[in-house]
Amino acid sequence: MDTFDVDIAIIGSGFSGLGMAIRLRQEGIEDFTVLERGDDVGGTWHFNTYPGCACDVPSHLYSFSFAPNPGWSDTYSRQPEIRDYLQRVADEYGVRPYVRLNCNVTGVEWEAGGWTVATSHGPLRARVVVAGMGPLAEPKTPALEGLDTFEGETFHSARWNHDYDLKGKRVAVVGTGASAIQFVPEIQKDVEQLYVLQRTPPWIMPHPSRPIRRFEARLYERFPWLQKLVRGAAYSARELLVLGFVKHPRLMKLPERIARRHMRHQISDPALLEKVSPDYTIGCKRILPSNKWYRALSKPNVELLTGGVEKVTAHSIVTGEGTEREVDAIIFGTGFMVTDMPVGKMVRGVDGKTLDEAWRGSMKAHLGTTVPGFPNLFVLLGPNTGLGHSSMVYMIESQVAYVMDALRYMARHGADTVQVRAEVAARSNADLDERMASTVWNTGCASWYVDDTGRNATLWPDWTWRFRQRTASFDPADFELTQRARGAAEPVPA
Repeated sequence: MDTFDVDIAIIGSGFSGLGMAIRLRQEGIEDFTVLERGDDVGGTWHFNTYPGCACDVPSHLYSFSFAPNPGWSDTYSRQPEIRDYLQRVADEYGVRPYVRLNCNVTGVEWEAGGWTVATSHGPLRARVVVAGMGPLAEPKTPALEGLDTFEGETFHSARWNHDYDLKGKRVAVVGTGASAIQFVPEIQKDVEQLYVLQRTPPWIMPHPSRPIRRFEARLYERFPWLQKLVRGAAYSARELLVLGFVKHPRLMKLPERIARRHMRHQISDPALLEKVSPDYTIGCKRILPSNKWYRALSKPNVELLTGGVEKVTAHSIVTGEGTEREVDAIIFGTGFMVTDMPVGKMVRGVDGKTLDEAWRGSMKAHLGTTVPGFPNLFVLLGPNTGLGHSSMVYMIESQVAYVMDALRYMARHGADTVQVRAEVAARSNADLDERMASTVWNTGCASWYVDDTGRNATLWPDWTWRFRQRTASFDPADFELTQRARGAAEPVPA
């Protein structure tokens, strides 16, 4: 019988890792650890500190269902509040003592019936690994010609350099995605000149954000059911978007009209209006909310350059259309490694293959959680669990409940290992791909939802309540379960 340093190792302490840790403690399970590479908990909300960083999902919905926060200051919270919320939850639910901070995981390998986790603190043996790093963990910076020769300052929005003073500088921003539309209006006020390099214009909707009044917060604190009602209303309203995204893409004509009106209302320059007008179906790429983006682009010290980036020189940046601008700094708002998550190269299964090698260019998992050939590995926010309309916390809680049910089953039946059957995973992913074919995400645009094979490996193509329904209980018939304690590996009766 193997001796493990810990029964369950959780990687990451964002919503996924903390949610898993809290549920384990509530279940009376204490033999676990949370491995966090940062110097505090919070995951993406700890690392992303760029100006204007905020969530585009309503505050009351973007929080744990079991830990409501009546004190949100705005209907759409900013990064510091979400970070503080996660730190407070870690303290209130007593999981902080289980977290190993500044502990970077460099490899996870299946050996002798368990996982060996290589960390900056030394190796660790665990029976079960829960990978809770999430898709928005590792910044993606394009490999631009000449970038290594640039003599100015460069950094990614997810690793903002607060020591670099942007005041009076000529700054190029590469990318026009969710992060850029938040930080560009903030830094525009300080820089001498701002060049925004756009490859594809995003669809921008009016932002309904507003401050939450004190009397509202007092009501939520005194009557928790009222906040639950607001949360339910926000969830239901967001879920209606599935009709346009997944069921009937032609319904996206209505939000497109709203977005175009918003665009025309904020931009008067015909040339700029043409540059920011998308030529693809709204929803095919992520829809972004902002009341500041178009106004920032219209400022005298801002120039929107199209055609992407061709190359970088020692003191300038050159667009794909040949336009060159001298700059002092380059900021990348180019997103994250979503369809090529680092966990793919980090984890090796029973046959020595990495997840990347098993996936062969396109991430796949049964219910976004388990992968054939990788026993006792549970991935939170894995393939095809992403959303374009609602709260990822809802998906995380669904997956955590599924993992907890699997652990209960293993404990009841004395199972040492569980591994999803290859045919089960293949069948569930074939079903996903079939449903994905008629969605708005497959209408022809290039987006970070789609991997290099052309497959949408990111989003869940259905109602979120249906995902919760499918993850409500662990089905042992979908898995190979073994008891090594009996000697040779034997099936565990369902």
